[in-house]
Amino acid sequence: MSELKMPEINYVVIAGNLTKDPVYRQTTNNTPVINFSIASNRKYKNGENHWQEEVCYIGIVAWNRLAENCRDWLKKGSAVLVDGELQTRSWKSEEGFIRNIIEIKARKIQFLNKHPKLNGSDIGSENYSYEDEILSEEENFDFTEDSFDKFLSNEESDLLK
Repeated sequence: MSELKMPEINYVVIAGNLTKDPVYRQTTNNTPVINFSIASNRKYKNGENHWQEEVCYIGIVAWNRLAENCRDWLKKGSAVLVDGELQTRSWKSEEGFIRNIIEIKARKIQFLNKHPKLNGSDIGSENYSYEDEILSEEENFDFTEDSFDKFLSNEESDLLK
């Protein structure tokens, strides 16, 4: 009997809002890391045709330049689209128990809220523009103007209102 070869796929895309301010720190070798959690909502109609809503809370971790940019731009309530992979980690609690967590290690994070961006001038001046930011784990990332809303159908847009 031949062996079944499973594909090695670990890919997650999720949108949500930060449940509290991110926690930024540096490792002992000064590598920037940030942790935050998002709430991702799902609306559906139940058996009686009434709208229901479920909330899924997900932990996110980002490293290096992506962590630094998240520190500078994100706060409680910020809307993000996260592209990454699931990872698990374990630690020993103060009581001596082994704790496990599953979280998303971010590769890219798109900021869905409008943010002021410098346009060759100080933020205090009136000469700035608003753009959505897409940040990547890679060192050379591009800022692009993009809106999550353009991917939604009219029905899906109505659900978000």
